[in-house]
Amino acid sequence: MSFGDKVKSFGMTNMLIENDLDGIEKRFDISLRDSEQSTSTAKEIEETYFPQFEEALRKEADYMAKNYELFYCLEKTIRNQISGLLEDTHGEEWWNDTVVPQHIVGEVKKRIQREREAGITPRSMEPLDYTNFGELGEIIKKNWSIFASVFSNIKAVEKVMFNLNTLRNPIAHCSMLAEDEKLRLELSLKDWFRLGE
Repeated sequence: MSFGDKVKSFGMTNMLIENDLDGIEKRFDISLRDSEQSTSTAKEIEETYFPQFEEALRKEADYMAKNYELFYCLEKTIRNQISGLLEDTHGEEWWNDTVVPQHIVGEVKKRIQREREAGITPRSMEPLDYTNFGELGEIIKKNWSIFASVFSNIKAVEKVMFNLNTLRNPIAHCSMLAEDEKLRLELSLKDWFRLGE
């Protein structure tokens, strides 16, 4: 099994297990994954802050939480797959402007610097985590000779990445995802995993 297949298999297995655990937790009103302290902290936050928000808004948040979780798993899987393949080919120090388009390397440096200047905890130690979907697509295109062993068609990769980037905006910016867009997210997820077939 290739590295790409292993990553895909791991990501899908993880999502299925998470989904099963969510169902068990809801069905029996229990928490299987939280420590006692984090459960009490979550319950305290829920009791302290959630009553201040309208019920309709809380229902929207609950509806969107699953979409966010699904997208989070997919995005992390894609990033891991890209970094894994590039590391296998170029070694641990693969992040440079011979592998990654120069303008992306520059943009990522600016984003990292902005976070440092803001005095917040860095989101990651990996530069790839500072890229957007469009940039991820460009990295794949620049290294197509590597990714062609995993993905069947570069145009299909571009299309799926474009769709994912479009769908990411309402999820990342706390907007409701319409039923059509929720379906489009599920189809894009299937499309992504179909790219490697």
